[in-house]
Amino acid sequence: MAIPVVDPARYDQQLEAKRERITRHFARFAPPPLEVYPSPPSHYRQRCEFRLWHEGDDLFYAMFEVDPEDSKKKTVIRLDDYPVASRRINALMPALLEAIRDVPLLRRKLFQVEFLTTLSGEALVTLIYHRPLDEAWEAEAHRLQEALGAMIIGRSRKQRLVLERDHVWEHLEVDGREFIYQQVENSFTQPNAEICRAMLAWARDVTRESQAADLVELYCGNGNFTVALAENFRRVLATEISRISVASARENLAANGIDNAVVGRMSAEEFAAALKGEKGGRRVAEWALDEYDFTTVLVDPPRAGLDEASCRQLSDYSRIVYISCNPETLADNLETLTETHEITRFALFDQFPWTHHCECGVLLQRCS
Repeated sequence: MAIPVVDPARYDQQLEAKRERITRHFARFAPPPLEVYPSPPSHYRQRCEFRLWHEGDDLFYAMFEVDPEDSKKKTVIRLDDYPVASRRINALMPALLEAIRDVPLLRRKLFQVEFLTTLSGEALVTLIYHRPLDEAWEAEAHRLQEALGAMIIGRSRKQRLVLERDHVWEHLEVDGREFIYQQVENSFTQPNAEICRAMLAWARDVTRESQAADLVELYCGNGNFTVALAENFRRVLATEISRISVASARENLAANGIDNAVVGRMSAEEFAAALKGEKGGRRVAEWALDEYDFTTVLVDPPRAGLDEASCRQLSDYSRIVYISCNPETLADNLETLTETHEITRFALFDQFPWTHHCECGVLLQRCS
């Protein structure tokens, strides 16, 4: 892994390079002009994790840089700050080290620290140890929590001690509306909150005027898109395989007062089978799939993209909204999807500045 080098003066240049690369890579599909959504050039990540390095009395945050010639060779890089991370994380980094440096109960065998923050400054810090945690540790951790003004969780093998709560609440303003999201420690959330807002606004825009029809969403995570898109549809049925994410998605629907969406725990492959009537059971029966009129499908798959069977299944829908964190697998999937659909909107979201990674959004409409 190469540690991003943040240089705000060069941000427009690096974004233009991504725009050119994505435009060139997808030219064969003849998409409309690429819509580009820039990130803040620094302090954009709301969650980060670091190794904690002990050298005698010294204590510092570290990441590893892998030798491109030999993946087994790693160089320890000391980080006294991290411009990629939110300003709240950058303020907490030295404050945490100072608070634990001379407290053996908190410092001993602490090897990793994870930060989760929000745009409003709420913060959760997870301390991960190579030793069991006891009541004495917990007492010191409570004092640390008060000193930092951040919630603390302690982890070690088969232990997870939550001092206050295991989540933060993110507030995102989109199209003049505020959406709130429970984001749980150690589960997936969008790392770049400003780009997340842009993605939600774009997805809402491309699905407007859909109130008479229904949305099916695959890989819904904690309901990030479900919450923001629900008002654009008559009803929404979203699925996700992670138990923690499903629970969080349901919590988010309730927190936002959304009553026309249902989140079910099921893999995308199982759900495709259920839609074909090949998989039943009480859970599927409760969804009453026959009562839905699914005209739009939204997918936000992992980096591996969709398999051939899943792509064929998506072709049954009039409209496909595809959010991708991997342009390579997106292009592979579009080879199949464009046999029946055409790309009518195409977006680049700079989720990870100063890296080669790109997040894309594609709207496909069935060919007439």
